[in-house]
Amino acid sequence: MKAQPKASHFIDGEYVEDTAGTVIESVYPATGEVIARLHAATPAIVERAIAAAKRAQPEWAAMSPTARGRILKRAAEIMRERNRELSELETLDTGKPIQETIVADPTSGADSFEFFGGVAAAALNGDYIPLGQDFAYTKRVPLGVCVGIGAWNYPQQIACWKGAPALAAGNAMVFKPSENTPLGALKIAEILVEAGLPKGLYNVIQGDRSTGPLLVNHPDVAKVSLTGSVPTGKKVAGAAAAELKHVTMELGGKSPLIVFDDADLESAIGGAMLGNFYSTGQVCSNGTRVFVQRKVKDAFLARLKERTEAIVIGDPMDEATQLGPMVSRAQRDKVFAYIEKGKAEGARLVTGGGIPNAVNTDGTYIQPTVFADVTDEMTIAREEIFGPVMCVLDFDDEAEVVARANATEFGLSAGVFTADITRAHRVVDQIEAGTLWINTYNLCPVEIPFGGSKQSGFGRENSVAALNHYTELKTVYVAMGKVEAPY
Repeated sequence: MKAQPKASHFIDGEYVEDTAGTVIESVYPATGEVIARLHAATPAIVERAIAAAKRAQPEWAAMSPTARGRILKRAAEIMRERNRELSELETLDTGKPIQETIVADPTSGADSFEFFGGVAAAALNGDYIPLGQDFAYTKRVPLGVCVGIGAWNYPQQIACWKGAPALAAGNAMVFKPSENTPLGALKIAEILVEAGLPKGLYNVIQGDRSTGPLLVNHPDVAKVSLTGSVPTGKKVAGAAAAELKHVTMELGGKSPLIVFDDADLESAIGGAMLGNFYSTGQVCSNGTRVFVQRKVKDAFLARLKERTEAIVIGDPMDEATQLGPMVSRAQRDKVFAYIEKGKAEGARLVTGGGIPNAVNTDGTYIQPTVFADVTDEMTIAREEIFGPVMCVLDFDDEAEVVARANATEFGLSAGVFTADITRAHRVVDQIEAGTLWINTYNLCPVEIPFGGSKQSGFGRENSVAALNHYTELKTVYVAMGKVEAPY
């Protein structure tokens, strides 16, 4: 099984190689097979990509938003036409089941291009401000060259979530995917050029930890958008702040999912499973602290165990498979270490915790895992695990659970399951998080803003709000009379 691209980088509308860069091996997580070998960007490659973006951006910005949007919508059409091909590539890149990628990955990227292509003309308007005889107006103007730094859990989606608003607003982008998942973004760049995007506006370069600083610190870069961990976010935001660059930080979480005793139990369990096991638990917004009101705790756990143990684990290319491997052996080892920590600190293992039977032992598989009797001070309740590990905690009343839910440095997401809609709104108003759900979990359509608070970052992706983070406001005062001065 091979997925070797034409070259490692896509710059100025064409594939580019520089074998002087460090070798990056793309490993298929289901088998451990190396499916592609690429090279990290050298400083010369970084300079070439940023120069191409800087050269192409002014002419693109001068086009009408409608004309820009037409190209993005065509890219969305091409992505939908090639959904199967792109989904299979995403499965090879990440190990996620084809059952999942075919409905959640390229499709959400296409949604992003379609949405921003459609709203650009209406959303990028300014205001008219009457000032008596005089007046003023505002306009939203692009920032210039933007850098996108992606994570490995949704590589194609993130490439589009960052690229679509940046391009719609009139910017150029240099995108660096994670070295764990280098393949999908190259196809996105290819499709954009095929859709009519002028060369140089969307460039993809591969890289590792040494590549990010070359991009972030470059004087021609105006904005950095990162999806990643909190420690990485702090480093990137600090470097960007030193040069007063615009930043969007979409970082990690340890999100609470609260189940009250009047909730529809099957729906609450389904929401908790989606919020912990989808994408093998590798989702930043996952509700990994599941607070269950004590009265329904036993029933919740019994049914959760039954449904979890029925999950189909296997070959990601088999459409019957519901859970694939983790993205890498290093990530799986990290998750196993947390599982052992949970046991050692006294959490009760309800199910999982090991390697599933009947899978390729060279793959990076792990059983979906549930811990009960978890307390707030346990490591597994405080730190982001980023794997299929659910922590179930007990609670008695609303005030208690709100206080405990907020007792974290993170603030990305939260969910509430209850039949009392008044209580639902009351609780979400008190939860310190950027994206919240009532009686569902982890739905992120492009029409709504997505992002966090506290240590989970700032700025928003998706929705019209994202355009504000890829533009700045220019104000123009127009005097209609003569200037009078006291001197």
